[in-house]
Amino acid sequence: MKVCFASYQAVMMLRGGPRTQIFQTKRCLERLGVGVTLFDSWQELRRENVDLVHIFSANIGTFHLARVFQQQGIPFVVTPIFWTRRSLTVVRAALTAERIAKRLVRGFWTDYGVIAEICRWAKAVLPNTTEESLLYTEGFGVPPEKISVIPNGVEKRFYDAKPFLFSKKFGVRDFILNVGHVGPERKNILRLIQALEGINKQAVIIGRIEKGEDGRKCLDLAKKNPRLKILDSIPHDSELLASAYAACDVFALPSLFETPGIAALEAALAGAKIVITPHGGTKDYFALQTEYVDPYSVDSIRKGIQKAAAKRKDSSLRERIRREFLWERVGEKTKKAYETALAKEGR
Repeated sequence: MKVCFASYQAVMMLRGGPRTQIFQTKRCLERLGVGVTLFDSWQELRRENVDLVHIFSANIGTFHLARVFQQQGIPFVVTPIFWTRRSLTVVRAALTAERIAKRLVRGFWTDYGVIAEICRWAKAVLPNTTEESLLYTEGFGVPPEKISVIPNGVEKRFYDAKPFLFSKKFGVRDFILNVGHVGPERKNILRLIQALEGINKQAVIIGRIEKGEDGRKCLDLAKKNPRLKILDSIPHDSELLASAYAACDVFALPSLFETPGIAALEAALAGAKIVITPHGGTKDYFALQTEYVDPYSVDSIRKGIQKAAAKRKDSSLRERIRREFLWERVGEKTKKAYETALAKEGR
């Protein structure tokens, strides 16, 4: 089987979940005997050279690519990597309004319309959570038979991570940790920093600091808390990052939504207790073995962290993640989804 991976052009410039998902899925599929190439916009992709294209992310950045694949008869599947805080009723109403507007204004598109079209053209839609799958079937009208839930994954190396490297370098142990981006609204770091003010425990935030007012607000508030360190991004493949997960007591990811947050999976596999948003499908992964908090409430975030910190560590969540969500399992499920999509094509 020959598969080509495609995504929006800036994906390689941004550290984060989508890039990790692409390269880890590629690695595991290749071990299963699937030939995987990366789409090159400067090279012609011919139908006879590929069995299937896998698009990661459904947005305006991949829309025109998906349309060309559809027009040229190149079958593709899509992992949309999308979530909205809007209700299903609002999503359906927005799509209805868009259809009406298109009759009056040529070229009128919304984000929802772009996603709906990509999913309509795709041979299969591969969301990361059951909650996300309901968004497509109930909101975007994707037929349920086109849906295969393929979870995000985690590398086994985090299971074997040791705390000593990070603790020795930064002089902290059993602290509260967050890994992500400092500043973007969705990551909710400002509320996290506010919640940490009332907790007598060391905390570390690791991540690229967003330029602009939001990033400055986070830094200014963090400087007032002597127990809080903000560190610049650590490369994802670094032993130091894995050691940070192993050294922390609580990993807090109170984002507005996550699908499900690869960093939280990594931290859980390293043995951390997890505090996380309930929005975006996180319960598929963390079940009842974590503290869910209201991301819009500083008090809820603070109480969730305090409750997690007061608990003793146990291995139940760690073993669940190792059993069900290693990238090798994700690769197997992805290959099966490809085979199903191609079988429907008669190939």
